[in-house]
Amino acid sequence: MKTIKITFAYDGFKFNGSAKQPKCLTVQGKFEEVLSSMGIKSNLVFSGRTDKNVHSTGQVASLKIPSFWTDLTKLKDRLSRQLPNSIQIKHIVFVSDDFHARFSAKKRVYRYIISTKELTPFNDSYFCYFNKINEKKIKEAIKILVGVYDFEYFSKKGSEPKSTIREIYDIKFYKYKEFYIFKFIANSYLRSQ
Repeated sequence: MKTIKITFAYDGFKFNGSAKQPKCLTVQGKFEEVLSSMGIKSNLVFSGRTDKNVHSTGQVASLKIPSFWTDLTKLKDRLSRQLPNSIQIKHIVFVSDDFHARFSAKKRVYRYIISTKELTPFNDSYFCYFNKINEKKIKEAIKILVGVYDFEYFSKKGSEPKSTIREIYDIKFYKYKEFYIFKFIANSYLRSQ
């Protein structure tokens, strides 16, 4: 068995979250179904979970594959053909056996995108709409979230973590064309944080 790292993107509106759940279509469930059909029975370990309707442009997962899979280009091509279009494999590489997508991750990045133009049926699943943004006040306010804090009141109840303390390393807020973007960089996040 060899360990590989898969980097991929997905459209979260097509799935009921990333983590495998009984009787729900999830990213992990679909991925493992396809892997199993290819003779790869290992569990796929994600670097982090995303909730329903949350997308990813650079999710990382690790798993062990049988040693007969030596050509990662063929593996990527075959996975890409069998996975739905809502999941896109970016690249697959061999990594050391002690690599673990969740525990080896140093940081996680989330972006929230606000459009200042009214949304259409083609983009309303991906952006929030606000026609007036006070950049100065937002930039002042986000500074207080940087650091180590208890974010219990910023999360949903349900899967109770051992600790609700998280560290936000940095937050950026900037404008790009008609969009405002929040970029949060943290060690990890709570459910729906």
